Amino acid sequence: MIKYYKVRMIHDDIRRANTNIPLPYGYYFRNFKEGDQEIWAHIETAAGEFSSIDKALKRFKDEFTGFESELGSRCFFLCDSNDRVIGTSMGWYGKDFNGDIIGRLHWVAIHPDYQGRKLGKPLVARAIKRIQQSHAKAYLTSQTTSWKAINMYLDFGFKPLYFSHDCNKAWELLANKLNRKIVP
Repeated sequence: MIKYYKVRMIHDDIRRANTNIPLPYGYYFRNFKEGDQEIWAHIETAAGEFSSIDKALKRFKDEFTGFESELGSRCFFLCDSNDRVIGTSMGWYGKDFNGDIIGRLHWVAIHPDYQGRKLGKPLVARAIKRIQQSHAKAYLTSQTTSWKAINMYLDFGFKPLYFSHDCNKAWELLANKLNRKIVP
């Protein structure tokens, strides 16, 4: 088990990120529609982001109340051939450390039953495509325990963003775990 540290990553030119990553056969994307909060909460909870669906729903409400009209174009669901929603990602936005509004790769999750099927990169690419429409830069937040996802984010061109004294430890730990050089 890898030690838990919060990490942030930045992409200074998100429009250069390769988003031409096809979905495997039998899967498709759809956009968020009113009422999908429960589906989002189920996926995020199953993926381990929340300890209960109620906590996930509360977080969704706290974070997105007042932004409902934007969810339809910024929140995506990955579905299987039986129309089961199995993943989610958002091409959202937020303030960087200078107070500028930039893109945010946000709430990426795949139901554990479908992890390891080469669905993560297309799911992230879908959210990045949306970010590219409105933003030149993007960031994300994660944790060292999500090292597989961090490896993927590095492949998309995100780089470490140092914001606390633990960052050096976190990125050294990740470089060893991923057996790759990680450059800020």
